[in-house]
Amino acid sequence: MANATQGLVLLFRSNLGTSDSEIIRFPDDSHDRIWFPESKPTEWSEISTTKKVQNIDDDGKFEAPSAVMQTAVTPTNVSKPIEFSWDTRPSAKDSSPGYICILHLSELQLLPPGTERQFYVTVNGLMLSLDKGFTPQYLYSNTVFNPDAIDGFHHYNVLLNATANSTLPPLLNAVEVFSVVPTAGVPTAAQDVSAITAIRAKYQLLKKNWMGDPCVPKNFTWNGLGCSYAVSRPPSVIGLNLSSSGLNGNVSAFFASLKRLQYLDLSRNNLTGSIPDTFSQLTSLTHLDVTGNQLSGSIPSGLLKRMQDGSLTLRYGKNPNLCSNGGSCQPQKKKEDSKIAVYIAVPLGSVLVFAIVPIVAVSLLIICILRRRKGTNTKNSVRPQNEASMALSHSRGSNGHTSLHLDNRRFTYAELEAVTDGFRRVIGRGGFGKVYDGFLEDGTQVAVKLRSESSDQGVQEFLAEAQTLAKIHHKNLVSLIGYCKDMEYMALVYEYMSEGALHDHLRGRGNNSRCLLWKQRLCIALDSAQGLEYLHKGCNPPLIHRDVKTSNILLNANLDAKLADFGLLKAFNSGADTHVSTARVVGTVGYLAPEYQATFQLTNKSDVFSFGVVLLEIVTGKPHILNDPEPMNIIQWVQQRLARGNIESVVDARMSGDHDINSVWKVADTALKCTALAPEQRPTMTDVVAQLQECLDLEAVRGDGNAGVYTDRSGGNPNGYCGYATTDVSTDVSQSSTAFEMEHLGRVSTMSTGPDVR
Repeated sequence: MANATQGLVLLFRSNLGTSDSEIIRFPDDSHDRIWFPESKPTEWSEISTTKKVQNIDDDGKFEAPSAVMQTAVTPTNVSKPIEFSWDTRPSAKDSSPGYICILHLSELQLLPPGTERQFYVTVNGLMLSLDKGFTPQYLYSNTVFNPDAIDGFHHYNVLLNATANSTLPPLLNAVEVFSVVPTAGVPTAAQDVSAITAIRAKYQLLKKNWMGDPCVPKNFTWNGLGCSYAVSRPPSVIGLNLSSSGLNGNVSAFFASLKRLQYLDLSRNNLTGSIPDTFSQLTSLTHLDVTGNQLSGSIPSGLLKRMQDGSLTLRYGKNPNLCSNGGSCQPQKKKEDSKIAVYIAVPLGSVLVFAIVPIVAVSLLIICILRRRKGTNTKNSVRPQNEASMALSHSRGSNGHTSLHLDNRRFTYAELEAVTDGFRRVIGRGGFGKVYDGFLEDGTQVAVKLRSESSDQGVQEFLAEAQTLAKIHHKNLVSLIGYCKDMEYMALVYEYMSEGALHDHLRGRGNNSRCLLWKQRLCIALDSAQGLEYLHKGCNPPLIHRDVKTSNILLNANLDAKLADFGLLKAFNSGADTHVSTARVVGTVGYLAPEYQATFQLTNKSDVFSFGVVLLEIVTGKPHILNDPEPMNIIQWVQQRLARGNIESVVDARMSGDHDINSVWKVADTALKCTALAPEQRPTMTDVVAQLQECLDLEAVRGDGNAGVYTDRSGGNPNGYCGYATTDVSTDVSQSSTAFEMEHLGRVSTMSTGPDVR
């Protein structure tokens, strides 16, 4: 198990066979381990003893406390096995971690002659017990475990099956599951060591202090290197930053020997020659930057193809002799100019000889030819992605500022000053800048999101959000009223959402001190789900929000919910795509889908995972990361409590039990399905919308007999139902492949949380 090359991280630790909610720890456990109670009344029967259960002498490495071993479970149906399972939890450093499962077993009943308890223990079919089966000892603690990590599965299932000779069903007292993590001691992959050493020698990188093993130990990884540490293989180089390192000469072929390389930055050096075609064979490469060198020739066609399908971000500006058309780089100016001379000479000669062609016609012919020439020169070219130009429609006006081709109103900076009364009242802050309260000429209240000079988010994020919101329209998406791109000033003008962010209502912050009713929460959840479903199904190509969280769900005066903050939005290249690859992971920790963190690949199911976390926050009123007492994701927190079969232990106590328990169960179950570790096991947003509508129906039936409960949340809906609008209308959206930085924008509410209860 734990040794010089690997350590163990606890996944879960359960004390079985107790309906009590008490947690066992020190002084019962001298090692101060925390044992959480777990019971499944519909599947397990509980047995217990008051007698002390002792540890076997050779079992000192486990030493399960007697208080834990005094309870156990057996299957309610004696012909069935004891069964429990978990899903793999990949990380950015290890997409397929291994697991150690430890079962603690003790016979608690003094068996009469002629009876026997004997069973097999298997994990995904792998036998852990002896071939003849395992028999626990009376009042002595035994363990069954796998000494070597089991890995390579998405789902792990443990079974305790009675043998043919057994007269009693299997028994289990407690269980611990650990994930295996690598530790220092395993050297970097030999091929990577050879390649990086050759690169160091070629460019004489003496000042970088590249000595010893490139990746081990972690604290002394070579400067500029990024390494992956997987249990199943040696550490390998996945990132290399040699920007501004004084590199001279051609691009070394040894870069292509780093087979797991994902990120390579060779910018701002003095490299010459061409980009090696072998770079096309680096299948893991997602980001390549060669900006600001003296490279020449054509970009390899393999890289151009990957660049166009979105699997590679390639930056190559400021290389004067590097061409990007994927073909010949030889200039054809003379040949084209001679053709133009012939084309022009013929009609001009005709004018002189016959004098029948009007001068205007000749001029038009010349203009058409010149336009044709311009189109020929730009055909099949690929623009550098490191330039400020975007795949969005914009041009430079005579006053020096960019003019987006949008139907929305364009404001000048002076107009925004008037709208916001000199940017007097701040109602929110984010990575882009501050958000100000404002009023248009007709009295319409708006929110003005102004980019600050210190913001690390720039033109690309601004253009992406503006262009997207100008093209997509849905009642559950915040509407864009206008924009400003006036010299260095950039701003977006949104509809005003008076009740601020859902996050503040659930936390009771600011003016949002009153608790949301369960029906209000259901309506907000349904609204948000419909907005997300529209992005996934109603847009062409489909869109991924990438930052779904409670602080990005805004509420108006009627508590209608709308998704906001589209700066991280990502579009599929086509409707037939299964995923989108990104250069890096962006979003908010605690909401990120595990496969996105591990593979940098986005799907619609990444948003579904984030929305599942939102649903859990709506049910519990808790933050997405809790300190209980150690930091814990809300998913684990809810799973541990629901495993005991008590939904009330996770429901927000501030609602005082005013809810239909079946609808709460259904929402919690939907949330946990959304947060399944395997993306294919998660529902679609269409499925989620249908489930939430059913939950609202259940709550509505309860509310019909409850005259004292607030049921109407909007003036247009006397029955208090949230409307479910289908998304048959398809919206065409174009989106840059630029990876945007995170933005956390909160709004301060100016009103109370919804109408008074009546």
